[in-house]
Amino acid sequence: MPEARVIPLRSDGGRPRPRTRPAPRRASRPGVGSLQERTDAARGIEPRGEVVDAVEGGGEIAALPTAEGPTDLEARVAEVGEFLQRRLTGRYTVDDFGFDRDLTENVVMPLLRPLYEHWFRVETIGTENVPLSGGALLVANHSGTLPLDALMTTVAAHDDLPVPRYLRMLAADLVFGLPGVGAAARKAGHTLACNADAEALLSAGELVGVWPEGFKGIGKDFADRYKLQRFGRGGFVSAALRSGVPIIPCSIVGAEETYPKIADIGPLARLLGVPYFPVTPTWPLLGPLGLVPLPSKWYIEFGEPIHTDAYEPGAADDPMLVFNLTDQVRETIQQTLYRLLAGRRNAFLG
Repeated sequence: MPEARVIPLRSDGGRPRPRTRPAPRRASRPGVGSLQERTDAARGIEPRGEVVDAVEGGGEIAALPTAEGPTDLEARVAEVGEFLQRRLTGRYTVDDFGFDRDLTENVVMPLLRPLYEHWFRVETIGTENVPLSGGALLVANHSGTLPLDALMTTVAAHDDLPVPRYLRMLAADLVFGLPGVGAAARKAGHTLACNADAEALLSAGELVGVWPEGFKGIGKDFADRYKLQRFGRGGFVSAALRSGVPIIPCSIVGAEETYPKIADIGPLARLLGVPYFPVTPTWPLLGPLGLVPLPSKWYIEFGEPIHTDAYEPGAADDPMLVFNLTDQVRETIQQTLYRLLAGRRNAFLG
């Protein structure tokens, strides 16, 4: 008879010891992740790993059943339900300018993110130059026939800064005169481009955005791309000086190629009451399909802030100072555009 082998028992009674394998980490943006993950994060609970059984000696590894939270789809459905409930019961706030934070967070931003992330593939540079709190005036170049550059900058300020901020844009009066567009712009946080509104927002600690070129910049021909137009009379500088907030030059590359404007039908523009009626390689030749922007590669760079709090009271009334600061901001943006263009290999590949 073969001799029996004696296998000593382990101190734990021979049971295989469970091993914890940490759950894979996922890159996330604000508002992404399951409902359980966000709840645990808010309570300071670390992500739970998956428990597996390991049999010593090279045995099979079998996963023990673990409690799973709701799926991403279930969490999204729950979020939509909560949002609709808030809207129907009126449990949301609107500020004095009409800004609806709840609507912007849950409707406007999700609509713009696919363009930002996948169509234009926007890269941001210099986010450390934007204050995380307090008033600041962001001044950017304007281009692209339609104001998509302003909308993409709004997403950049919200998603790419260390602390998400809502960019309160100063828009032309034409925007608020368009049916439906004006009301939507108000709810998204935009207001009329006037010194009174700008100073009120800056004094309240908001991040305010202005595009001083206006329709001259956005409606210029493709042949004049990335050549800054006149910055007006420097009203934005006066607002910053009176509020004592920094001015952040912002340079945007990529917007010029979205709708290359090759002609302007002036009589039709006057008939419709708009600054210009553009003709592009795809519009109006392709009809509604011509409204799809070309997928150019975008870069948004936030420059070093120009501080205004060191100036004496009443500096905003000094026309020479206002002119010099306006020219400084314009020249900073123009030189940054040239630098970004020099480093770009292709308008669509970057």
